[in-house]
Amino acid sequence: MNRSRRLAVLLAALPWLALAADRPREVTFVSTSDSHYREPERKEQNERNHLTILELNDIAQRTWPEKLGGDPIQPPRGVVMLGDCVDDGDRVIAGKHVSPEQYTAFVADFGLDGTDGALKFPVFETWGNHDGPPEGKERNPFSFQANLKKRNQTRKAKGLISNLSENGLHYSWDWDDVHFVQLGLYPADKQREGVRYSPVWHDPQGALCFLKKDLAEKVGDSGRPVVLMSHCGVDTDWWVPADWKDFYDAAKAYNVVLYLYGHSGTGLREWAPEGEPRKWQVINDGNTTTGFFVIQITADRLRAAYRCKEGVKITRNPDKTESYEWDGTWGWRFLLDRKLRGRP
Repeated sequence: MNRSRRLAVLLAALPWLALAADRPREVTFVSTSDSHYREPERKEQNERNHLTILELNDIAQRTWPEKLGGDPIQPPRGVVMLGDCVDDGDRVIAGKHVSPEQYTAFVADFGLDGTDGALKFPVFETWGNHDGPPEGKERNPFSFQANLKKRNQTRKAKGLISNLSENGLHYSWDWDDVHFVQLGLYPADKQREGVRYSPVWHDPQGALCFLKKDLAEKVGDSGRPVVLMSHCGVDTDWWVPADWKDFYDAAKAYNVVLYLYGHSGTGLREWAPEGEPRKWQVINDGNTTTGFFVIQITADRLRAAYRCKEGVKITRNPDKTESYEWDGTWGWRFLLDRKLRGRP
């Protein structure tokens, strides 16, 4: 790193260096994904999401599972939302363009800064494959990604994020000295030739270039923790192992403590490309209707647990509707407790 770049990284680090001198690192946040909000005619999904939002709002009144210490959960800094916010990002059903209504339902629940929706914490969303194509490629007069760009500008103006890509889609911010990077559909620059999905709808739009530049300028050789996020992860054919390795190579010199993604299910794993000795801790986040992960990063510890509805029974009726039964019981699954080590 040359002298000017090193100085730029140092200047960017001054705020969290000053903070670190005042108090130890304590970053609690929530992650969820795949809310798939729908239009009023299919509002059941939205109602189930809303019940999750209500529990999320009260999470600081809960305690960690006994296996993770049983102590009170600290108030979250915010909520990261990993895409597929709506179910149909560019679709007409029965003659009605449903995407704007689905988006209105999403915003009503999640808001933006913790004051303007049902959610009482700031939200940091990205887009998934259900959220529609890049701005200007839609067939109908609504663009989720255009709205995401506007919301990201608002986040930056409010000081919620510190770095925003030129296209307005990818962004990063710091909580204490932990650096968070939101990377869109998946962390590549463009769809690789041979992938079978639509190259228009499923364009990652320069996420990898943004990641490389962001880490170099905002983290540098500081060794501070990094959390990476995207919609698709390293278990889907929306992108391929060669892309995954490019992504890993872009960040492996940094202290990546967690990689979060949605799209494909719920669970915990460690991952690195074949032959790489240092594996990343990975959380595959689940559907908002079911629950959310609570995550805490301290000076020497990463812990997480999935807060989920227990005993849910869904019956599919002959008329293609669903009957939903749940008695209000919440529980914990997918417990993670990991000692943090330093930079690679």
